[in-house]
Amino acid sequence: MNNKNELLSQLRIDRKASPLKPGWIFWVAGSGVVFLAVVISFWLFYEPAPLPVKIQMARMATVDSSSASVLDATGYVVARRSATVSSKVTGKVVEVLFEEGVAVEKDQVLARLDDLNAKKSFDVVKSEVQASKAEVAETRARLVEAKLNFERNLSMVEKKLVSQAAFDLIQANYDSLKAQLNNRQEMVEVNERMLAQQKQYVDDLTIRAPFAGVIVSKDSQPGEMISPNSAGGGFTRTGICTLVDMSSLEIEVDVNESYIQRVHAGQLAEAVLEAYPEWKIPAKVAAIIPTADRQKATVKVRISFQDLDPRILPDMGVKVAFLNPEPPEKQTPKAPLGIRVPTSAVRSVEQHKFVFVVKDGVVEQRKVKLNASYGSDAYISEGLNAGEDFVVDASAPLKKGMKVIQE
Repeated sequence: MNNKNELLSQLRIDRKASPLKPGWIFWVAGSGVVFLAVVISFWLFYEPAPLPVKIQMARMATVDSSSASVLDATGYVVARRSATVSSKVTGKVVEVLFEEGVAVEKDQVLARLDDLNAKKSFDVVKSEVQASKAEVAETRARLVEAKLNFERNLSMVEKKLVSQAAFDLIQANYDSLKAQLNNRQEMVEVNERMLAQQKQYVDDLTIRAPFAGVIVSKDSQPGEMISPNSAGGGFTRTGICTLVDMSSLEIEVDVNESYIQRVHAGQLAEAVLEAYPEWKIPAKVAAIIPTADRQKATVKVRISFQDLDPRILPDMGVKVAFLNPEPPEKQTPKAPLGIRVPTSAVRSVEQHKFVFVVKDGVVEQRKVKLNASYGSDAYISEGLNAGEDFVVDASAPLKKGMKVIQE
């Protein structure tokens, strides 16, 4: 019975217990308001970093009938005079006296190979030359004595004062010394030639520039073996460096054999390097190689630069426009083609074309109309004005109003 009363008493509500304090309610509500204000402020005031893009200024392109191209081709800048400098003999590199990009003169020392053994061999041959010369001097002195003895006994044998046998022995000795002198003089000449050969071998261990040019690659380091022939697998170098004569730079292009009749020697041309698309370089056809590639159906054409420039480098990609050979009296006025832009700058949405124009670091989507498109260039007739900046390429998708920065 007492247990039941105790259980019932536990189920009663204690009216005297203090209710939840209102301060806790205000603290929870205040924290929520602060958190919401932080989120709204971050959303309103946060600005993403500008997107790096390639920007180019729009320029008007024109065409002149007298200079309009009759054929376009692509090729590379090559050097007519280029060499992998090596040594005549196999040896170990002990000194390298150049770096990439350095201009050198003809016969300038580029590197030295180990010449210790070669110099010792040179000293040995030099000693042999000196010894042979000493033998010549000795033989010449003995010959003078034998000659005097021969002449003296010649008069005596005529007077029967010396026997014929004794005189024959004196004459044989005289003739033998003359032969020895000639032989030893020949040996001196042979040894001198061997000395010159050994000196040349020592000189060959000093590598010099065969012509004036610029070092474009450094292929060996001190301690490596170098040889004119490939030997020892990958442990032996076949060259010390690559030397290019920058004054011999020209262009080589492959022209389709179906259009080779449009090209002739001496024809004027314009070259545009891919690294400098706005720079037109005057050029001229130097020669047409009189053979065709049967696999590619092309003919190789050599084109020389009218003016060389330090910005022109070997192996650069280049576009060549072979110009119209019509005489000046047939020229017509220049006609506008529109704004020339790379095709990568033109975007397409359904049937519409547009570009992203940059103003004050913000991109604007501009609808444009194309006049023509040739290769990697497009010509815009409407929607883009000369002098405006536009986006050529972007690392991420662009949207109207995005902030951008030049790469």
